[in-house]
Amino acid sequence: MVGPSTKRHAFSYLQGKYEQSTSLICRTIELARSTKYRKPVKDDREVENKLMQLAVKYPTRGVDWYYLKIRQEGHKWNRKRILRIYRKLNLQKRRKHKRRINRPYKQGLSQPLMPNVTWSMDFMSNGLEDGRTVCILTIIDDYNRECLAIECGISIQSTRVIRVLEQLIEQRGQPEQIRTDNGPEFTSHAFSIWCESKGIDPLFIQPGKPHQNGFIERFNRTYREDILDAYIFNTLPQLQIVTNQWIDNYNTGHPHQSLGGLTPIAFEYSRRKEISAYEKVKVKMNDSQRSSTLTLSSPEKRRSLCEIQME
Repeated sequence: MVGPSTKRHAFSYLQGKYEQSTSLICRTIELARSTKYRKPVKDDREVENKLMQLAVKYPTRGVDWYYLKIRQEGHKWNRKRILRIYRKLNLQKRRKHKRRINRPYKQGLSQPLMPNVTWSMDFMSNGLEDGRTVCILTIIDDYNRECLAIECGISIQSTRVIRVLEQLIEQRGQPEQIRTDNGPEFTSHAFSIWCESKGIDPLFIQPGKPHQNGFIERFNRTYREDILDAYIFNTLPQLQIVTNQWIDNYNTGHPHQSLGGLTPIAFEYSRRKEISAYEKVKVKMNDSQRSSTLTLSSPEKRRSLCEIQME
């Protein structure tokens, strides 16, 4: 199916090659004649510049993420306009998806209703410019996908994992359970004893099933695209400094489609407001029920007082 833009290009070609009237050419290619006299009013240069800036800064994102980011910054452009300019700039990408056999999860992922219910942890690896391998520990809260900590080191043992978790518990409180894979740092005796002493339930996924820890796996992909694949690091402190800066930007400026287009911090703030409003309504309902109970019991009290006076 030929679109209006293609027809306009065809009109310019036919008008330059054949000396015919505008009305005849428009009837031939089924193009409204008013389109040749009406000048477009919209100026899309601002939208184009914004999309190009986001495409340079976040080259692995798509149009839906760009739309949420633009709306988050306060612009009122609708999705149709952004999609039209996105296609005009040829920013769309074709991604090959691997065909997989559909198998049901034995233990599906579910978003907790409150923070500090379930944390997810995982390890990543990357290389420095001098060839050394870096081990990276990532920790998030499944409630709002907030990044709690990213620890970088040449070697991270279970004792260091426990030390990082102890620091997080002092700052945020203790989780009820922690979901991990079956790595030696998580299945070690020291980590098991520490979880038992804290009353934390460790959740281990099945071997070879990383999709059962999908929240942290999706987070690792974003971190790798934005930091590990985007820069070359000379030293370990350089990697840790850039990572800490990225954590603040991720928690406060990265919109999630699964969170309704909100950032992790904004989602937690909105849920707190909803919970506080619900508690106020609940208190009002309890007060109204108490007042109704008093009004219903007042006639009985009056009858009992009359009986006492008659005696």
